[in-house]
Amino acid sequence: MAATTHTVTNQVPPLVGHDVFAADRALSEAVERHVAPGVLPVALEELGELGRAAGSAQVQEWGARANAHPPVLRTHDRFGHRVDEVDFHPSWHRLLGHAVSAGLTDAWGRPAGHVRRAAGFLVWTQAEAGHGCPLSMTHAAVPTLRTDPALAAEWEPLLTSHTYVEGLRNPMEKAGALLGMGMTEKQGGTDVRSNTTRAEALSGADGYLLTGHKWFCSAPMSDGFLVLAQAAGGLSCFLVPRVLPDGTRNVFAIQRLKDKLGNRSNASAEVEFDGTWAHRVGEEGRGVRTIIEMVAATRLDCVVGSAALMRQAVSQAVHHSAYRRAFGGLLIDKPLMRNVLADLALESEAATVLAMRLAAAYDEDTDEERAFLRLAVPAAKYWVTKRCSAVVGEALECLGGNGYVEESGMPRLLREAPLNSLWEGSGNVQALDVLRALQREPRALDAFLREVGRARGADHRLDAAIKGLLTELADLEGVEARARRVVERIALVLQGSLLVRWAPPEVSDAFCASRLGGDWGSAFGTLPHSLDLASVVARARPDADQRRGRGSDGG
Repeated sequence: MAATTHTVTNQVPPLVGHDVFAADRALSEAVERHVAPGVLPVALEELGELGRAAGSAQVQEWGARANAHPPVLRTHDRFGHRVDEVDFHPSWHRLLGHAVSAGLTDAWGRPAGHVRRAAGFLVWTQAEAGHGCPLSMTHAAVPTLRTDPALAAEWEPLLTSHTYVEGLRNPMEKAGALLGMGMTEKQGGTDVRSNTTRAEALSGADGYLLTGHKWFCSAPMSDGFLVLAQAAGGLSCFLVPRVLPDGTRNVFAIQRLKDKLGNRSNASAEVEFDGTWAHRVGEEGRGVRTIIEMVAATRLDCVVGSAALMRQAVSQAVHHSAYRRAFGGLLIDKPLMRNVLADLALESEAATVLAMRLAAAYDEDTDEERAFLRLAVPAAKYWVTKRCSAVVGEALECLGGNGYVEESGMPRLLREAPLNSLWEGSGNVQALDVLRALQREPRALDAFLREVGRARGADHRLDAAIKGLLTELADLEGVEARARRVVERIALVLQGSLLVRWAPPEVSDAFCASRLGGDWGSAFGTLPHSLDLASVVARARPDADQRRGRGSDGG
């Protein structure tokens, strides 16, 4: 009715119809760097298809709908029978099906499998983050199952399948399966050794019966779960299928779904076991050691997932600034906004380069790389996931009041941003894990120092930061109280060394000047003004035509 009162102008077009992978220079360069030439063409083709899908209007609508229509728990059917099922919106299944068909649960044993999968996970998370949880757990379960070759022979082909099969039935009759995990309980949380769930071996039969609970169990409609329970020999790892070989439902009572801050499309449940059949994985009493590789792999996905959220937020901020005019010009051309955008872009690129370096270490799978991962994964998990909320919050502010409105998509990103810093161990857990590696596994520190040493001599601020870190590590007396500071320095030195080796000079120079050189304020947008910030921002633009210069004047 008010159409004649004003003309709508100066509104930013939606960021749709772009290739999320190709537009991400840091990511695409990392793939080209870490994937062997013989595999690279196939990898680039796969990731290009995934990137174009992720940037399409249709898939973005799937993500919005999956988030807007959270899963619903059905404990009983109409006749009163216990069914314990969770209904998801069709968009959730479309997203999950596309991800599985793209190989996002298939990395172990494929040529450059971890780099290809991590890049795809980073791209596809930008369509919708919630459904990444079952993808991550399914992928990460493989090394744990391999401790039992017979079990792995049954389940691994299903978990690495590129076919998504919705619904619960005997997994051995399905073309593909998803796997989750349940570790924490009410009384212990991260302290899993305080778990009270009991596992009693069946006399004269294979398997155990579990009695107890899990306080957090994500994606409860998965086909099976790796859980920890107390057996006669101590805390042990078990595989709990939702459906038994004879087709009957295993006892898996879903008490309620969590009402979460973010990650709304994904169901996180409280579950009860009462005579629940389970297959032991690994030796009795060695449950933590059995499941630890799954935890390490999901921690890497926390890094990748946070890098994805950062990239998505920065893309939106840069895109908005490239079209929005204020005070006589485009926001992107304003010196202070350019400083903010460049600072955000540095954080995003550093997270991406680090995540992909860790994925490449998984592919190399040498003693040296495994030692490197032992220290680098928890340090990266600590730092990158912490930085995610700050980056997303600042990027939201770049959109002004529009960024605070749900239609922009930025509030959804902001609610999602803290998740990865909590999942698989909060900041203190990661910091203490780094300390354990430093104190008990000297080869891990040696491998880390050799890694960062490859960039020595290329930037004096990096050299000084390495020297300062060595000074801190020389005295581990009372280190727990300063553990967060030590881990932060480890992560920053590692990021700086990777950017010095592989990023354009304007990026590495700005990173070292701010994060390592001390010329950086407490908020984004305080980079030294003498740096080439325009080039940093141009590199981060999410549209290839924009990066070549088109659109800089609004045309």
